[in-house]
Amino acid sequence: MPDLSAFPITARWPARHPDRIQLYSFPTPNGVKVSIALEELGLPYEAHTVAIGKNETWTPEFLSLNPNGKIPAILDPDGPGGKPLALFESGAILMYLAEKTGRLIPADLAGRYETAQWLFFQMAAVGPIFGQLGYFHKFAGREIEDKRPLNRYRDESKRLLGVLETRLSGRDWVMGADYTIADIAMLGWVRNLIGFYEARELVEYDALTHVPAWLERGLARPAVQRGLEIPPRG
Repeated sequence: MPDLSAFPITARWPARHPDRIQLYSFPTPNGVKVSIALEELGLPYEAHTVAIGKNETWTPEFLSLNPNGKIPAILDPDGPGGKPLALFESGAILMYLAEKTGRLIPADLAGRYETAQWLFFQMAAVGPIFGQLGYFHKFAGREIEDKRPLNRYRDESKRLLGVLETRLSGRDWVMGADYTIADIAMLGWVRNLIGFYEARELVEYDALTHVPAWLERGLARPAVQRGLEIPPRG
């Protein structure tokens, strides 16, 4: 049985199954990317709820694993060479899980780089911009009288949806016929944008054709449905 006691995070969130991948997360668009991937891949894992509303990501134990203080993070007891591997940043985790299993990513090198390109598109654009739009449209930012920030993130969100709309023309998934980590990275964000953030009309989502069809296909996947609720909010 692997010994994970060298990792301080296990003192706050004990591993009942130390031979499984340990997931430290919360069901936000960033958090569910990894739980969805784990569910799709069928890898044994143990999910720990890190309550962001209670600032648990800023505890010394969590920061020992992720110095950036954001969910998700993982601890794989069976990392490269059979040694435990801790990772933070959801994009890196998705790449790792895909490489570990040889699934959810093209086998050819060019396809792998193209998938990484769309993964980075989410990390550098979709996630940050949609998140800021949510802040200015639904949360505290909506009280700001100056609407220029809201309009800026609205317009940029519409642009990014347009990029995705163009990419999905004639494709079932971002990479074509095959569902990959590029899809997993973005499904939760688009779902949140039109649902939780209540920005459907703001970004003129219903004027799109390919993005809504893609989102419907993605949300119909059983692993996605399960992953959206993991770990439980508590």
